[in-house]
Amino acid sequence: MSRERIGVRDWVIAAGVAITQLVAGLSGQHPATSAVPLGYALLVAGGVALAAHHRAPVTVLVVTGSCALGQQAAGFDVPAVAYLFAVYAAVRAGHRILTVAGSVILLVALPLAILVSARDASLSEAMTQARGALEIAWLIAAGAAGEALRQAERRADEAERTREETARRRADEERLHLARELHDSLTHQISVIKVQAEVAVHLARKRGEQVPEALLAIREAGREAARELRATLEALRDDDPNPPRGIGQIPNLVQRARSAGLDATLTIEGSRDVPAAVDRTAYRIVQESLTNVVRHAGAATATVHIDYQPDALVIRVEDDGTATPDSAPVHGVGLLGMRERVTALGGRLEAAPRGEGGFAVRAELPVAAEHPVDAEPPVDSADRAADQTS
Repeated sequence: MSRERIGVRDWVIAAGVAITQLVAGLSGQHPATSAVPLGYALLVAGGVALAAHHRAPVTVLVVTGSCALGQQAAGFDVPAVAYLFAVYAAVRAGHRILTVAGSVILLVALPLAILVSARDASLSEAMTQARGALEIAWLIAAGAAGEALRQAERRADEAERTREETARRRADEERLHLARELHDSLTHQISVIKVQAEVAVHLARKRGEQVPEALLAIREAGREAARELRATLEALRDDDPNPPRGIGQIPNLVQRARSAGLDATLTIEGSRDVPAAVDRTAYRIVQESLTNVVRHAGAATATVHIDYQPDALVIRVEDDGTATPDSAPVHGVGLLGMRERVTALGGRLEAAPRGEGGFAVRAELPVAAEHPVDAEPPVDSADRAADQTS
């Protein structure tokens, strides 16, 4: 049953139909029996019931049909106008099967009700009078009008929904474009500031010089800004419409690599909760690494190792492909994206050919509280940064 309130328009329609039926009953011929008051009451009740045709169309259909039968049984040969309105409302509300079933029952029952009021009438006369009370053509027309309006309303709703979806999609595309622009213009600059500060601090300590507090503050601010910016833009930048993926979905990545013909294995040591940004980054690293192995490495086997250490999550992906220490490294977009993600979280990424052949990717993502401001950065990280800037 609908929660829609009965409005003034509904009452006007109901009153108009009730008055029409009552006038038809007063002007028509009917036997002078004790059932006459009941007949008038049913004529009015059938019309008044239409006030609820939006709120309870099936109930109104039953009530108006019952009133039509009752008024014919009382000797009132009046067209069932109220029932035609009820048919229209029920079909418009989508109750087509119930409406057809109720109309068939009413068409069968009307001659019987007429026979009750006129005991000397023949069955053929009763059927003729029943057709006058409820013409099949008018019944079909009422149902067709209700169905036509229902289809029009459905198409209007679909058009409105399509417009909303189009507007939402355009807004998402604009948001994604804005996120990429922010990433390109901000993350790179902040990463440069952070790396330069790390190098300056490392070189100053290496020479035994006093590290200025301002430089330490810049280094720490760069770390924090990069981490917060990455966490803020991650949801906007992600092209995948599915929920964010994390370490829990890495076994699916390994299984897909096996389906592609790669003998891939997964080893996980330990277990603990990690920040959402670390969780997503771990997934992306394994995803990109296995994708590179399948597409470019020419490898037969690959291993994925995840180690939950006290203060870091260590990820290592190795393969037995064709890469050798003597081969020139190729730094593609995928590797650059991994390095950006890891750097933004304050971690370290190593990606290079193995001595025994093949390629190895090792990422260390911090999961504990930040180190003190004056903590010594890892020598190999700072040395690599110095080499890149020299």
